[in-house]
Amino acid sequence: MLASLPVFLLVELLLWLAIPGLPSAIIMLGTAMLLSAFAVLIIAGLLGIFKIIARTVLDYFSAKQRAQRRLWFVQARQDQVKRLFYFKAMQIRYFNELNRKRLLTLNNRKHIQSLSRSIDKDLLSIKTKLPEIAYLQLQQDNARYRNRQDIEALLTLQQKISTIV
Repeated sequence: MLASLPVFLLVELLLWLAIPGLPSAIIMLGTAMLLSAFAVLIIAGLLGIFKIIARTVLDYFSAKQRAQRRLWFVQARQDQVKRLFYFKAMQIRYFNELNRKRLLTLNNRKHIQSLSRSIDKDLLSIKTKLPEIAYLQLQQDNARYRNRQDIEALLTLQQKISTIV
């Protein structure tokens, strides 16, 4: 490309000197040189692109790259398993907590029923010592506290009955 520049300057000089015929032949030579330079540049660019593509494809299928991709796959799988394990553990903890609360509620109900039966027995044992109204009131309190699942009130009622005896 740079060699065609002096050829075009020579054409200008020949035109200035008014030499007929020679400048048109030299212009053809300069144009051919410029076009061949552009063609060489385009061909070199295409060859460079082809070389880069070929090197990339060969590198992609190389043993090192295959091993690297396999390693990334295994690491991603391990991360996935870790996340799955974490969420499974969270789920198990959640269901265990639900079961614990359910069993605790059932156990509390069982103990409340047992305490209520004990209070009923205590009331029956002191029925003759109490006026009818006080006896009925204590029975109603027992039933109300049992239905509300109020263990504190049932314990207080049991203590109250034990002090009456």
